[in-house]
Amino acid sequence: MKTWILAPLALASFAVPAFAQSPAKRPVEANDLFQLRTVRDPQVSPDGQWVAYVVSTLDSAKDRGSSDLYMVSWDGGRTVQLTFTPDEGESSPRWSPDNHYLAFTSSRGGSKTGAQIWLLNRAGGEAEQLTHLKTGVGDYAWSPDSKTILIAAQDPDSAALAGDSAKPKTPKPIVIDRYHFKQDVRGYLGKRHTHLYLFDVATKKVEQLTSGSYDETSPSWSPDGEQVAFVSTRAPDPDRVNDANIYVMDARPGAEIRQLTTWNGPDEGRPAWSPDGKWIAYLQGSEPQYDAYSLNELAIVPAAGGAARVLTAALDRPVRDPEWTADGSAILGLVADDRNEYVARVTVADGGVEHLTAGQRVVSDLGTAGGKIAVLAGTDTEPNEIYALDGGQLRRLTHENDAWAGAVSLVPAEDFSAKGKDGTDVHGLLTRPAGYAQGQRYPTLLRIHGGPNGQDSHAFNFERQLFASHGYAVVHVNYRGSAGRGAAYQKAIYADWGNKDVEDVLSAVDYAVARGWADPQRLGVGGWSYGGMLTNYTIASTTRFRGATSGASISNILAGYG
Repeated sequence: MKTWILAPLALASFAVPAFAQSPAKRPVEANDLFQLRTVRDPQVSPDGQWVAYVVSTLDSAKDRGSSDLYMVSWDGGRTVQLTFTPDEGESSPRWSPDNHYLAFTSSRGGSKTGAQIWLLNRAGGEAEQLTHLKTGVGDYAWSPDSKTILIAAQDPDSAALAGDSAKPKTPKPIVIDRYHFKQDVRGYLGKRHTHLYLFDVATKKVEQLTSGSYDETSPSWSPDGEQVAFVSTRAPDPDRVNDANIYVMDARPGAEIRQLTTWNGPDEGRPAWSPDGKWIAYLQGSEPQYDAYSLNELAIVPAAGGAARVLTAALDRPVRDPEWTADGSAILGLVADDRNEYVARVTVADGGVEHLTAGQRVVSDLGTAGGKIAVLAGTDTEPNEIYALDGGQLRRLTHENDAWAGAVSLVPAEDFSAKGKDGTDVHGLLTRPAGYAQGQRYPTLLRIHGGPNGQDSHAFNFERQLFASHGYAVVHVNYRGSAGRGAAYQKAIYADWGNKDVEDVLSAVDYAVARGWADPQRLGVGGWSYGGMLTNYTIASTTRFRGATSGASISNILAGYG
């Protein structure tokens, strides 16, 4: 939030013209952030009749967010709110394969141990807490017979193991003896790792499946329920390498762990088993040194062991979230492509790619079950909602933000292409101010995305609408290093920050000035994370900007080392 709160303050000295709004619409204000309903995580029921999802909101009075579970019928005719928790929210809804339960995670009751798994019986009744793990549940997956849940959870610390919840009078020293010694949200790690556990739903018995000085993530079950697959980095010092791989093992403690992938780089994504259990689909990243610029390709590997095969080598676009079609002939996934993101169907036999969605929109999640496909999608002027991908068409299922979006003035973003200093085509988005008049110049904000391996796109962007409502033109640029333009474009700034990327964002500003949109005397710049770093490089390269906001950035690379 700080990016859009700080920017108007820093740029307040600009003279911003006022515009008349349509009587039916009003400008977007900062407080509208508290009216937005963030929709996410669509999960189709096994019978294909319902889609469960999460709705999150922000509470300005409590200064915190909250989330609840909903479900919508496949025909879109019924929407049911399932939880009504005002403080501790619910997330990660997952249907049991037998269609009897909907599980979710929550820290209800003021849990001090993190989120636990809860069960809603579809026959009715209150939610029941299922797990009581000392460190909470990080990730989980139902077994095909709905009798067992595979859980990824962090090791408890020594005090938790001893059953001692009291804080010592004298704090113990923090011992740092590993390279990856702390992590956002999780804090100091010590020797704690994330391992897999089997949880029996009927008896509530927990069995530890994996152990050791490694982390296991993204667990998934084989269709017959006999094996599990996961992602792990198992080098002598896993903290120091970028070489995750896909592993499988029988679903019992003490079983042999088998490594399936051998690529000298990251093999990640949640392993997706083919319907016949013979193949596993996953994401193969770029060479390990390109960690910040990795382009994930869709790959498959025999579950019994053997050579892996990359299916999308010719696509040259990042793929994510693979899911097999019911007949096993193809794999669905999301593809980021030059300011948009679409659902693709990749044929296993030849790697052919078919676009299942089109247009200026971003599809950011998908769920499949019961022969149905649900997606989470949004546009410049439409916050994310859930759609059925039905007969090659998107059919809206949820309407969580219709009332708000219908009351405010929202502006679409326009594609543009500028020439970089060395002739490189640089693509970006222009959002004109509300009430834009041809031939008039406007105060203009260059807003730089982070990553750098991300892209500005035709997804809904609240700050873009906030600035446009208050008379600013907004320029977003997919500078070199950004995703959606291919591997070579992403890797172009490897070990060369503050050079080509600065040239690219400045070429976009030059283009906006030359086209008569931007007032060269009223320019502002800002960004978050790498966008903040690139802001720093930019204002160290030119004095043309009247104000700048740099969020969560590094200003001194040497000080940021490690």
